[in-house]
Amino acid sequence: MKHSKYIWMNGEMIPWENATVHVMSHALHYGSSVFEGIRCYATPMGRSIFRLDAHIKRFFNSAKLYRYPVSFSISEIEQACRDSITKNELEAAYIRPLAFLGAGSLGVVPNEDVPTDVIIAAMEFGTYLGEEGLKNGIDVCVSSWARTTSAALPVLSKAGGHYLNAQLIGGEARRNGFAEGISVTARGTVSEGSAENIFIVREGKIFTPPLSAAILDGITRDAVITLARHVGFEVIEQEIPRELLYVADEIFLTGTAAEVTPVRSVDRMEIGCGSRGPITEAIQNAFFGLFDGTTQDQWNWLDSVES
Repeated sequence: MKHSKYIWMNGEMIPWENATVHVMSHALHYGSSVFEGIRCYATPMGRSIFRLDAHIKRFFNSAKLYRYPVSFSISEIEQACRDSITKNELEAAYIRPLAFLGAGSLGVVPNEDVPTDVIIAAMEFGTYLGEEGLKNGIDVCVSSWARTTSAALPVLSKAGGHYLNAQLIGGEARRNGFAEGISVTARGTVSEGSAENIFIVREGKIFTPPLSAAILDGITRDAVITLARHVGFEVIEQEIPRELLYVADEIFLTGTAAEVTPVRSVDRMEIGCGSRGPITEAIQNAFFGLFDGTTQDQWNWLDSVES
């Protein structure tokens, strides 16, 4: 990761190296934070942030589910995201809004006077699972770690502490030579990747797990469902048994970082042709077409940095 010159912190743009927190911050001890991952693309119409409004609404909803007060408005955070791109003179970038509980309480349940600090970092960020993976696909495994469910945590919140589960899933996969891990639910059905939603293609139809499968309500996932239906594919949200992964015709992962990444094998079992399939390629073309102008943005998903 190449860091930028400035970070927006609690309403001010400050040098990167000055954006520090106290070691007794509640978030450092208990994972009490919520965050977002957002991409800005260089498009023919100028720098554009993908679905900024949806991301920031989810950011505030994540904080609401944990009852973390955020003293800035949605519009202020959205503008701070734009300002972070402009101030750092970035063309394409990854944007990370983060709200976390600061210092003031060592109790697991924080005192009411513990502050909620908010930062927004924007930086250069490449392809999360590799440029080659976008074309040829990646190798994944089914993790031995199950996905945390709503019986224990509000999984629709994009909260920092939840990603300890993701670290176990992704870390296990990488230690065993895979690019990513796929988690299952407590019932043994497919949930998602460590940090991506999952889609499988079978007999021309696209299937993806529902929100009840302990998945994050992915914004890229939602866009892909919309795009797939727009170009003529049937998309079905339903529970998926683990074994269906191995006999799928195609599989792909979606997310802000992963974008649309094909899967070529699961647990070293080849999927389809062992590379990117035609339906996955069509979805990729529709998705990346939003940023090169070949897909019309009729859903108003692109937010101009200069607006």
